[in-house]
Amino acid sequence: MGTITTVNYETIIGLEVHVQLNTKSKMFCQCSTDYASTPPNTHVCPVCMGMPGVLPVINRHAVEYTIMTGLALNCTISEYTKFDRKNYPYPDLMKGYQISQYDAPIAKGGLLYIEVDGQKRKIGITRVHLEEDVAKLIHRPVVGSHGYSLMDVNRSGVPLMEIVGEPDIRSPEEARQYLIKLHSMLQYIGVSTANMEEGSFRCDANISIRPEGSDKYLTKVEVKNMNSFRAVYRAMEYEAIRQRKAAEDGERLVQETRGWVEEEGKTVSQRSKEYAHDYRYFPEPDLPPLLISRKWVEEIKARLPELPEARRDRFIAEYALPAYDANLLTGTKAMADYFEACLKTGKLEGLPLTNRAKMVSNWLLGDFSRLLNASNIDISASKVTPSQLCELLDLVNKGSISGPVAKQVWEEMFSTGKSASEIVAQKGLSQISDVGELESTIRRILAEHPQAVADFKAGKETALKFLVGQLMRATKGRANPQMANQLLKKKLGEK
Repeated sequence: MGTITTVNYETIIGLEVHVQLNTKSKMFCQCSTDYASTPPNTHVCPVCMGMPGVLPVINRHAVEYTIMTGLALNCTISEYTKFDRKNYPYPDLMKGYQISQYDAPIAKGGLLYIEVDGQKRKIGITRVHLEEDVAKLIHRPVVGSHGYSLMDVNRSGVPLMEIVGEPDIRSPEEARQYLIKLHSMLQYIGVSTANMEEGSFRCDANISIRPEGSDKYLTKVEVKNMNSFRAVYRAMEYEAIRQRKAAEDGERLVQETRGWVEEEGKTVSQRSKEYAHDYRYFPEPDLPPLLISRKWVEEIKARLPELPEARRDRFIAEYALPAYDANLLTGTKAMADYFEACLKTGKLEGLPLTNRAKMVSNWLLGDFSRLLNASNIDISASKVTPSQLCELLDLVNKGSISGPVAKQVWEEMFSTGKSASEIVAQKGLSQISDVGELESTIRRILAEHPQAVADFKAGKETALKFLVGQLMRATKGRANPQMANQLLKKKLGEK
């Protein structure tokens, strides 16, 4: 009998990310890019509608943003670049071709570092190039028929930057971390809102498998329609399992485009890609080649802000924060900005800087993040200002309110935007530190719970915790905890 050998497969993933750039006007005309909440087909002109005889003009800011992205990704910026016509027939392509870049992209040969399970990995960047977005098709189903589609041209011509990664990603989690890192970096340098729900940060994935130790891939599959980091992870996980099972069962894998169906948690076939589409690229005759001077590149490089990794390292060095805190705080520019704004408010001045930083960090990563996640909003949309948050922490630090009361106050601050002092005054939540008032309540508590008093006398320490809990309950969390413990022990010793 022959032996059965089991083949272990390695997952190979390459990601292509399309990013709408944060310019005021479109790529080749002066139409506004602020179309998200406007009626269909209201931000259009003969250029972005593809009318005959019109001439495109390059958006300088879009080119600068692409150079900036290339620099942040450690790319080489080309001295010579050009635009090309990419020809393919599709209803949302107004001219019948897309102005893109083919063999002379603005940036190429970069890299991005990611970290998964404590291991740092380098993911290569093939190229960063610039093109125009297409119109948007809106599909309307009709019961009993195939339905119909409407076209909104507002998006057509919006500057679109494509970041093509090398097939260096080896797992769904690495794919997710790559996108999170790239997303954060783009927001830091300010080139895009990178809002996945609005479509300004879109991802396509190429995934295949190969036997471990081999350099030959099996059939590559393209996956589309992933609009969240979670969706990318789940789609890659599903597809890796599907391809392994097909290979093990001797099934022939087909080169195709598949779409991710979130509701069903699976990919489905959309169209075959057995033969590469001939886009018939040729240089755009209406646009001259673009020469990028080294002086211009240096000027743009000088404007690059502090990037996420550098900011994380500074938070660790300057504020003595744990790496865990620093990583989370610098995950988005908005969170990192909010954190540093808190340290500049003038509140908590009695504490050393490192103590203030840790106190603010604990609150931002704890109760603040909990409510942000529950409300599904970014910290930039919060009603609570850095000064208001630090006022609350100042009240806790000075003993004016207790920790439990602070959490109660925080809930109302988050929902209303009111200041901590205003809420404390309105609801009478200031901490009780009056000895007479506390002793009166303690006498009542001890009288109501004689068994707990007897248990304490018998040496049961849990009885003291129970009585403290009863006191805090009776005072609605307002009793000064340290004073409450001392007075309880004193009264219990007198009995």
